[in-house]
Amino acid sequence: MTRVHVWGASGYGASEAIVSLSAHPLVELGLLESASLGGEPVGLHFPRLRTLDRFFDFPGAILSAIGPDDVVIMGGAHGSAKEVAPKFLEAGARVIDLSEDFRLAPTRAVYGFPERYKAQIAGARFVANPGCYPTATLLAVLPLAPFDVTQIIVDAKSGITGAGRKPSVRALYAEVAGDIHAYGLEGHRHEAEIVQELSAAGIDAPLLFTPHVVPLARGMLADAYIVMRSVPDASAVRAAYARYYAGNPFVRLLDAGVSPSVAAVAYTNDAEIAVSVHGNVVRAICAIDNLGKGAATQAVMNMNIMMGFPEQSGLVARPLATLEVLRPGAPTARRSG
Repeated sequence: MTRVHVWGASGYGASEAIVSLSAHPLVELGLLESASLGGEPVGLHFPRLRTLDRFFDFPGAILSAIGPDDVVIMGGAHGSAKEVAPKFLEAGARVIDLSEDFRLAPTRAVYGFPERYKAQIAGARFVANPGCYPTATLLAVLPLAPFDVTQIIVDAKSGITGAGRKPSVRALYAEVAGDIHAYGLEGHRHEAEIVQELSAAGIDAPLLFTPHVVPLARGMLADAYIVMRSVPDASAVRAAYARYYAGNPFVRLLDAGVSPSVAAVAYTNDAEIAVSVHGNVVRAICAIDNLGKGAATQAVMNMNIMMGFPEQSGLVARPLATLEVLRPGAPTARRSG
């Protein structure tokens, strides 16, 4: 059994990782280190973990006990991993960082977008997990790399847990309830990450990215409008998505006329994508859980790839809301390929 520790364990993303790791058949849940909640019961702060008879460990606990075959999932705030991650690596552990600290080149870490970098992740000891906005955007856009793209416009909406777990979130919910708030209009911090990965895939078209906070606890919907130099063949566009996600157990390419559902992917590592062609514009809509596929469950998927485990280990959860998409008489959703 591989022992997996969670550093910065009191955040939203970290708590989701703990849920998946607790159900993982091939790992042992290790230390749960928290700078702010050391010594307190985990279930006191996360109702979904009330049946987990564990306490948060104090700062320094992981580094003092880490073994050379261990894995550390780092869930601390942005900026907090820069000094600690190298120490875990020097101790011989594998590290997956949920923060933005190591995503931009040059970096020691492999960018943890498994739909593109699976081979590199499989041989890595250090993975930088993508952000939630980049994950949804790249899922929607990257299959179009072979086409002549001239402009990308992304309208993305996130639940408030994207702001992180802090005292202001409750007040934030009161402020966003009944409203949709656009922010980061002069440049969101995830924008450079998106541009980096689009360019790496050969898409150098300018990006106009507009993020919004919506009154949902969790979930993300990215509407991407990809402008082509000429009118693309609709069947060729759909075939490109089917090829890109062939064999991927977590991406559903929806039938024509079916909309991606945030409820259908909640608490999972799933993504739903709808794609259609309108003149010289391809509209690609992607729904993910910002705490799942946009953070913790993607980290567990990356761990599975790093360790040679089956990709779905610990990630078999499916919400009942999916039944609404698959109800009798309704257009069906199917997996790509």
